[in-house]
Amino acid sequence: MISVRMQLTGFLLLLGCGWGLTQPLIKITVTAGYQPFGIVFWQMLIGAVLLGVLRWRQMGRMPFTIKTLGVWLMIATIGTLIPGYTSFRAAFHLPSGIMSIVIATIPMMAFPIALALGNDRFSLRRLGGLCLGMIGVALIALPEASLLERAMIAFLPLALIAPFCYACEGNIVARWGTAGLDPFQVLFGASAIGTIIALSLALGTGQFFVPQSPFILADATMLLSSIIHVLVYSGYVWLIARAGSVFAGQVSYIVTGSGVFWAMLLLGETYSLWIWAALVCLAAGLSLVQPRLAQSEPLGETQTHG
Repeated sequence: MISVRMQLTGFLLLLGCGWGLTQPLIKITVTAGYQPFGIVFWQMLIGAVLLGVLRWRQMGRMPFTIKTLGVWLMIATIGTLIPGYTSFRAAFHLPSGIMSIVIATIPMMAFPIALALGNDRFSLRRLGGLCLGMIGVALIALPEASLLERAMIAFLPLALIAPFCYACEGNIVARWGTAGLDPFQVLFGASAIGTIIALSLALGTGQFFVPQSPFILADATMLLSSIIHVLVYSGYVWLIARAGSVFAGQVSYIVTGSGVFWAMLLLGETYSLWIWAALVCLAAGLSLVQPRLAQSEPLGETQTHG
């Protein structure tokens, strides 16, 4: 009989590998010439439809107030629209594996923001993790032999905007909450509102597109990455409720590692020793910045969302 912990660990691995797969899929999509706001629109529309289908029984009970609208706008803006646009733009110029490695900086960026907002207390251990993260980014940006083309370095700051937005999002939610909405209501409402905003931006910037027959590989990768994103995010929310936020937070390691693996397997990417050293530094930094396991809820004792 497989223990509960082993089952949850297997589910964690599945989530991480799925999340990591979205990076090379997006790389294929943007390389075909599809523009960021157009991709964001379709991603959010697909997400809203899927969540509506999966949770249609609960949709009628969603509270519409000024506070919930504010939460949805915040999540849609700094949780999807801004990071989506910047990461898709950066993904066109940077290797997919680099984009996966950059994602590992989210907890390191979140730490100083948490200190500023009073969400966390100072810790030398976590400061050390932040420093290792900065060293990891420097190992990508500074050595001339780190990337295939030095011109790629100009797009590294653009790639770092997405993890900064995610770090801000997490801290805002931790500080002010979600106005009584459960995670699925938050994600559905943000996806619905974000779809409208993204459509306006895509039309206004000339980036709107409609996939047409004969469909190309980029159409399939965009659809697949959108579906995977909704499923793994929903699974991640369930895992937090079932196993605790610290256990679920370990998915960051798997997302980064599997993202690099998928990029090597599907895109044939190769990396210099500097990049591998950066990956090691970021993984070590991540282990220091993550909250201690003792702070997590006991496995199997938390309530799941309905």
